[in-house]
Amino acid sequence: MYPAEIVLPMKKELVDAGFEDLTTQEAVDNAIATKNGVLVVINSVCGCAAGNARPAAMLAAEHPKSPKLTTVFAGFDKEAVDQARKYMLPYPPSSPCM
Repeated sequence: MYPAEIVLPMKKELVDAGFEDLTTQEAVDNAIATKNGVLVVINSVCGCAAGNARPAAMLAAEHPKSPKLTTVFAGFDKEAVDQARKYMLPYPPSSPCM
């Protein structure tokens, strides 16, 4: 698990862009149940997340027809990430991921 002082600024980047930070299994289930669609971003500390995934997610959030925007953080919000990945099967786990 990554320390909070590393993760929190990276989480804040998406939260400040309008993403809901999901930290529990229940929060993930509730978000997935949204009727008008949901974008779940599995955020990460890696360079791929910083250089591509977060900027792409924030760009997508600007679209007028964007769905509910949510994020979980790999290596930090284990319960939420594990639950989100169940909905992404049969695709193998990856971080970052959308």
